[in-house]
Amino acid sequence: MKQLLKKLRKYEIMIRKVANNHLQGDYRSIFKGAGLEFDDLRPYQYGDDVRTIEWKVSAKGHGTFVKTFKEDKDQSVYFLLDISGSQDIGEAGRKKIDLGKEIAGVLTLAAIFDGSQAGLISFSDQKEKIILPGKGPKQGVKIIQGIFHHENKSFRTNLKEMFNFALNHIKKRSIIIVISDFIDEGYERPFKALAEKHDLVAIQITDPRESALPSLGIIPVFDKEEGRTTWVNTAFGSFSKKIADTFTVERIHLQEICKKNQINYLNINTKDDIVLPLIELFKRRNRTMKRG
Repeated sequence: MKQLLKKLRKYEIMIRKVANNHLQGDYRSIFKGAGLEFDDLRPYQYGDDVRTIEWKVSAKGHGTFVKTFKEDKDQSVYFLLDISGSQDIGEAGRKKIDLGKEIAGVLTLAAIFDGSQAGLISFSDQKEKIILPGKGPKQGVKIIQGIFHHENKSFRTNLKEMFNFALNHIKKRSIIIVISDFIDEGYERPFKALAEKHDLVAIQITDPRESALPSLGIIPVFDKEEGRTTWVNTAFGSFSKKIADTFTVERIHLQEICKKNQINYLNINTKDDIVLPLIELFKRRNRTMKRG
């Protein structure tokens, strides 16, 4: 545990240092919501989030007005971590599940350092681990232990249930960071609903072999979620191309949902170092907050 914390802390310090250099000290903006406590009204400006428009006042014909907010000192950050069997792809030590856990751990430390309340919901096709939000170093260790020491009850995936559970469980507007490969169907409606109610960030973990399956002839493929092996002919026709096209279409679909619903989207490949992509996320959110 000490070695793990040391590694995560090293990443967190690297992110903070680089972010401070790039963001002129406004490192903490990733954990600031788009507004949590109503403060006042002001005229609409280009780039404002349309969800903040006060329609009743604007309808009176004196211009379009948006609500402004004060930062909530008890800001909560929830990590929704997908730990289903589809995450178990990649090289040893660099599987999607490994990267997802590292990212959740690093951002937990960053949130705790920032003074935010941090909480965890890990999910498969059922709730696996729930840690209610709290502050301080002990809370950080508790969440990291919950991330890395948990043993799954199930390996199946159900993102729809995960998002529905979060909608019912998290009452107060919070920052919600979803870490998943998003390999599932039918999750769009509760995912969008979550974005309407909360400040949502989607971090998609991918692995190159998902979309670039080599032609190896007839091979056994073990489905960890179903717990069974299926034999597939990778050399048959355009099998590899169909696999690649499917993953490409699904990723574009997710990106379009995020763009239309003001959800911060980030893709991290298992071949990538996690520091630079996370800094890009900080920078993107920083620009959004400044426009607000």
